[in-house]
Order: sequence, then structure tokens, then C-alpha cells
Amino acid sequence: MSILSPKLYFFYLAKHYFKNLLAILFGLSFSFAAIDYFQYSQGLHSFSHKILYIFYMWQEALGLLYPLAIVFALLMTKLSFVKNNTMGALHSFSYTKKRLFSPLFIISLCVYCVFMLLHMTEFSYAKDKANLLLKNELGAYSVNDLFFKYNDTFVYINTLDPIEKKIKDITIFKVEGYQVRYTIKAPYATFDGQVWDAHDATLKTHIYKEGNLERYKVEHKESIKTLEGYKPKIIESLYEGKALNIIDAYNTWKLLKHQHLNSDKIRAAMYDKVFVPLFSLALILILFFKIPFHARMMNTGGVIALSLGITFVIWGILFGLNQMGSNGVLIPELTAILPIVLLWMYALYVYIMDEKRIS
Repeated sequence: MSILSPKLYFFYLAKHYFKNLLAILFGLSFSFAAIDYFQYSQGLHSFSHKILYIFYMWQEALGLLYPLAIVFALLMTKLSFVKNNTMGALHSFSYTKKRLFSPLFIISLCVYCVFMLLHMTEFSYAKDKANLLLKNELGAYSVNDLFFKYNDTFVYINTLDPIEKKIKDITIFKVEGYQVRYTIKAPYATFDGQVWDAHDATLKTHIYKEGNLERYKVEHKESIKTLEGYKPKIIESLYEGKALNIIDAYNTWKLLKHQHLNSDKIRAAMYDKVFVPLFSLALILILFFKIPFHARMMNTGGVIALSLGITFVIWGILFGLNQMGSNGVLIPELTAILPIVLLWMYALYVYIMDEKRIS
């Protein structure tokens, strides 16, 4: 069997699973968007804003709920096949559990990869855009009064416009001990994709003698390069708590690491998009092998309740751990990566050992 020409059983299982996954994913996400819309629709002032708000919240719901849809689609497909004795028929043709699981896993893995690609784009900023619509500030957003460390200097920004990629009134000053060595002031700065250009800048150097300030040396610069790597979206996220896509989150992590600053929140946000959704792939493996393959051996209601309960408990625990990682209670590696590794270790154990069972 090749990927380009799959066997009939592969296509049959993949088709049913994918249809169920799409139905559940779109059903859950549209319900989420509709409920959110009815809660906040009074804050939307035009029909176009209402449509955009629903669209953005639907995108947010897709990114949030797709791991659950992967698991629920597995439950729906497996239970349907067991009830109709399809699984028994496939087993009678000598198809093993591993062969029957492979099309479901490949579809799930493809869905995961699609959302990873989406989370590298503006898709990750859907909720922020929806919130701007509620404030009637879409396309006219700015961040005010930012103060942060950059290398061995401190930076104050009066106004940052992340859309226009422009800063109004920037001040940079270097402090050694209790002495200010120099200050740089510029009325505005623009971002060229890598660094910020502070235009029409004034450089004031403080000259000390025997520890006392003696005089100033003032120079005017047409342009000064500064804040290398500080993309507008990164600055906005760091100091306003906005979302970041995977690429920007990784760049922010590297930037904070270079600045020797705490990056727990950024790492937690990145792991939440990259590693945490992998719980769904491990869980479908466990459930596929643990759910009986014959209707006479299964209490359908009990299996559904137990499976849903396990799914929500694991999802809830991972969500709670992610909040702990974001708040710095535990390092994000312990709250995101370790639980997924442990879950996958058990899933692989089930995959290796459970094939030996008859049921």
C-alpha cells in the first residue's frame, strides 16, 4: 500500500473518520462562536463588525477545540463501526488493530499539522482582532507608555502603533550603578523588518568627573538603529498580554533569553500550541485499542460516558497546568511537555502490548 494509492479499507476508514471529524469540529466551533456572539453582540455597532466578530471567534474556536474534535470523531467512528459490526467484519478479513488504526491516526496527524501551519500565521491573532471589534478600535490600535529593558539599556515608548509599525516618542537611556551614562530621544521610530530606526534623534552623553556630573555632550543624529529583533507584535504581546503565533513566540523566547529575562509566559504559550494538542493523538490511540471491537462485549452508554469523562479530565488538567506555567508557578516544561511525554509513553505501551489481546 502507498499513500497515493491506499487500500480500500484504508480509504473507507479514513473517509468516515474525516467526515465525522469535520462535522464535530465545525459543529463545536460554530456553537462556541454563536454563544460568544450572543454574549457580546451589544458591543458591536455595525453589521459588518458582527460578521467579522463571528468569523474571528470561529477561528479562535477552531484552534482551541480541534484536539477535542479529533478524539470525539474517533469515538463516534469506532462506536458506529462496532454497533454495525463493521469492526467484526474487518477483523474477519484478518485486518489487525494496528492496520485499522493507521488511517485514523494519519488523518488526525494531518489535521494537527494543518493547525500548526495555521498557528504560524495571523490565525493566532483572531481573538485579539475580535476584542478590537468590541472596542471599535479595529485598524486604529495603539499601545501606550511602555517601559522595558533592552541589552544594557532601558527603553521608554510613549505610543506604539503595531499596525503602522511606528513608535511615537522613544527614549533610551543607559544606567551604570547610580549614574545615567547617556540618553537617546527621538520623536518617532519606524520598523524595517529587523531593527527600529529612531529618526531625528538627540544623543545626550553625561560626562562625570570624580563621580559627579560635570557636563553634557549633545549630538543630533539623523537615524539610530536600535531594538533589534523587537517586532511590533512582540512588544505588544510582552507588555499588553496579546497572543503570538508560533514563529513570533519562538523569536520572542530567543530575544528574552538573550536579554536574560523571564520567558515562562512565552514558552507556556508556545508549548500550548505545539505540544499540548498532541494529547489528542495519544488519547485516540489509547481509546481505539481499549474500546472493545464487538458490540456484545461492550456497554455502549458506559463506554461513551467513561471515554468523554477521561477526555475532559485530561483536557482540563492540561489547561490548568498551562495556567500554572504561564503564571510562573512551575516551569512550562513541567506543565506542558512532561504530561504529554507521560501520556505518550502509556499510549505506546498500549499500542505495543494491547495488540496481543483478542478483544
